[in-house]
Amino acid sequence: MLDFARLEAAQVTTEPFAFTIVPGFVAPDFRDAIETDYPCIDRSGSFPLASLSCGPVFAQLIGELTGPAMRAIVAKKFEIDLESRPVMVTVRGQCTSRDGHIHTDSATKLITMLLYTNRNWECANARLRLLRSPDDLEDYAAEVPPEESTLVIFRNGPRAWHGFAPFHGQRRVIQVNWVTDANVVAREQVRHRVSAFFKRLISDRGKAHAAAH
Repeated sequence: MLDFARLEAAQVTTEPFAFTIVPGFVAPDFRDAIETDYPCIDRSGSFPLASLSCGPVFAQLIGELTGPAMRAIVAKKFEIDLESRPVMVTVRGQCTSRDGHIHTDSATKLITMLLYTNRNWECANARLRLLRSPDDLEDYAAEVPPEESTLVIFRNGPRAWHGFAPFHGQRRVIQVNWVTDANVVAREQVRHRVSAFFKRLISDRGKAHAAAH
């Protein structure tokens, strides 16, 4: 399903931080099935995989993204020991104008890997930018099209700034992180459950208010 040879051949850019971009990472024969099996997500935000329902082809994709072959290649390319590091998967389906602000990932995330599954005409202006500074979205070292099968991997750190222009609509991306320890995964799952509860509460109140008027 995944073109590991293409990933192995990809160059790692080291400035302003270590990253690589790999277009066409998923074999074309699987792309339609992945789209069909992609979890149905109607809200913005990043959702732990365990909280979602997906089809078998999507599950196979996740298995290959988080498997030993992928881990070994990433560890070698980014010169980091991932052998004992837990892996965490989150999935996004929708984006609002509040998303995409410039940020670095949590220090507990050692490696961030993003796989986009959008068609080339979808959310084309919401390209992830790998930045040289924390305050200028135009000062970027690379721009990543959110098109199907485009993979980007970077080593997290205090200078790994990234973000994208405001966008509202469907923007599907799978995020895989190798993290410092299992507690990070547990905290993420708890955080999501609490966040989901309050989002449902606010949504239900909004629907009730609309119905009353």
